[in-house]
Amino acid sequence: MAVNRRIFVSGTAAALAVPAISTTGAFAQEKVVRFTLAQDFTRIYTFVTSEYSQGQRDYFTLINERGGVGGYKIVADVSDHANDLPRAIEAYERGKREGSVLIDPLSTPVARALVPRALEDKINMITAYSGRSDAADGTAFPYVLPLSINYWTQAGLIIDHFAKLENGNVRGKKVVFVHIDTPFGKEPLPILQVLSQKMGFELVAFPYTPPGNDQAAIWPQVRRARPDFVIFWGAGVGQTVALTEAVRNGLRMDRVSSSVWISESDMDVVGREAAKGVMKIEPCVGGREPKIIKDILAEVVAKGKGAGPEAKVGTGYYNYGVQMASLMVEGVRKAAEKAPNGPVTGPWLNEGLRSISNFTAEGMLPPTTVTKEDHQGGGMGRVARWDGAKFVPITDWFTANQDIVWTEIRKYSEEFRRTGK
Repeated sequence: MAVNRRIFVSGTAAALAVPAISTTGAFAQEKVVRFTLAQDFTRIYTFVTSEYSQGQRDYFTLINERGGVGGYKIVADVSDHANDLPRAIEAYERGKREGSVLIDPLSTPVARALVPRALEDKINMITAYSGRSDAADGTAFPYVLPLSINYWTQAGLIIDHFAKLENGNVRGKKVVFVHIDTPFGKEPLPILQVLSQKMGFELVAFPYTPPGNDQAAIWPQVRRARPDFVIFWGAGVGQTVALTEAVRNGLRMDRVSSSVWISESDMDVVGREAAKGVMKIEPCVGGREPKIIKDILAEVVAKGKGAGPEAKVGTGYYNYGVQMASLMVEGVRKAAEKAPNGPVTGPWLNEGLRSISNFTAEGMLPPTTVTKEDHQGGGMGRVARWDGAKFVPITDWFTANQDIVWTEIRKYSEEFRRTGK
């Protein structure tokens, strides 16, 4: 994939190929809000990022084609950091120099590395489904915004659903946690360990070496452990390999669940029929039924202004991108309500992002409220099951174990306040 540094204004595929300086000049007289979307297109997350970014750019096109929001157009600088910290820092610093007020790196190691800079520079960093879970505490991380269910909440939702499958009681059951051996992969462990003690289930963890393209030695051990439930935790190639090995080892798919990081494109790799029954956490509605997705198809894609293949519109990862873009734009709208004439700075957008209230993106999201204390947005998600062709929700939006999640959030955020780590 040839993604270097590209500026996105109107969202057309053609606009993506236009160098930054000339495009910026064309919009010099307009009021704009600049976002830095430096993400990993080429190393680990590849097609995940590609679809996520496509959803973001299509949504910005929809908004810009409608005249913008609050009098502002969205300008997004899309580039590839390849999950490489020096490249990500260079992209961050370039965005800062050019007036960007938001960065979305979509990478846990990159997000963790950028936290001190974002806090010092007062540039809003979006850490949806990445970064550190304690960033949900907005009092400790005022400029780090997950805007979505963090890893601890996702783990809490999965265990709660497992319990429901056992008539509310998982005492004496065995839950196996297969994860990539990185900070991202280990992130849910504190919550799973607390829940194991509280609910009385046995927790057994199996880490695998990143990026996870060889897990052949792990999964026979998982099978021999005779788990009642399995959680697999990774992103990109590690997820497809994990699910393939789970199928190969004969594990019951209706007892296996992932986080948000499994999508239709992963199923094409694993085999759509083979993976029937597997579960995932959904942070937003998938597919093409949401009104926003229909609007994108009609007002962006049908006019030849889509940012990628039409076939990817409505996949899970695509819709996550739309979800995050809609929250960013809602933050701009709120900021413009508070201070219509700006100036457009990090603090200006921060005020908007942290006043998002009961936002659903016209029914695509669970009700999301972001405050100066809660950057997670309320902690609602749902469980969906793969039926061979699509993910079908099997629960309504719900929250679970938030008392335990927030105890851990505050424990770790307090440590960050004391030590900076």
